[in-house]
Amino acid sequence: MAYAAHHDGLPVRRPLMKNIADGAAPYLYSAPALILIVTVMLVPLALGVSYAFRDIQLLNPFSGAFIGLDHFRALSQDQAFYRALRNTLWWTGASVFLQFLLGLVLALLLDKPFYGRGLAQALVFLPWAVPSFLAGLNWSWLFNPVVGPLPHWFYALGIMSEPSNILSDPQLAMWGPIIANVWWGIPFFAITLLAALQAIPRDLYEAASIDGAGPVQRFLSITLPFLAPTIAITILLRTVWISNFADLIIVMTNGGPADRTQIVASYIFTQAFKRLDFGYASAIALVLLALLLAYSMLIVILRQWLLSKD
Repeated sequence: MAYAAHHDGLPVRRPLMKNIADGAAPYLYSAPALILIVTVMLVPLALGVSYAFRDIQLLNPFSGAFIGLDHFRALSQDQAFYRALRNTLWWTGASVFLQFLLGLVLALLLDKPFYGRGLAQALVFLPWAVPSFLAGLNWSWLFNPVVGPLPHWFYALGIMSEPSNILSDPQLAMWGPIIANVWWGIPFFAITLLAALQAIPRDLYEAASIDGAGPVQRFLSITLPFLAPTIAITILLRTVWISNFADLIIVMTNGGPADRTQIVASYIFTQAFKRLDFGYASAIALVLLALLLAYSMLIVILRQWLLSKD
């Protein structure tokens, strides 16, 4: 039986339904958001996972039967998938490393007070606001020796023996999307790390300077430890995003030449929307999901271990 305090100090019995309604109120308020999340995210995810175990081919009206692990057996012998997986490691590793390195340098520069810093910060964020499809088209034009300037600049600097399109060179083609991706993704690291830098107490730098610490010592003993949690989470997010990010590759090279720029995400796109084999594409996507989940768990465990050491 539920009771509530009366104004004269005597207990007054509250109806049981009133207590139930009060307890359920928070869940009722959040119910629309939860229903939307389940509808928009979890239902498509469950359907996609189920497709991996079924024969879903859009041009085959008799497809749709449950086939178990057949897609995964075929995937284990698919050399194109293994090539795409190796390309994904190269594409993701190079992109994340260069984005982080250049973004950190840019954040350190923008952390110093100078005239027009607000405008510079706005300009730094500009590439992030450009749609990825448009960025891919722009960089394809820049690498084209007929209408773009980059091959002629590389030739003038002695980097290339003749003005040619690196996107058509099997040995260099991957560098085109990587350069475009680095340009497009630097603002994410720059803005995020800049916010973390501005949260560091300036008194620590002043005390370290009084103690005779140089710029490198201050960076290693103050800046880097304070940035470590932000660096871990930003690298985790960018790695997951870039591994799933096939827009630039599809627009710039379409996985060519000779599958030299084909990554797992673009291979999924090829299987689903060119070969119209949604079952096999879902199996590839499920493998990619498992690999990214394992990577994410590893980074989280490593971050927790570093925090416990501190």
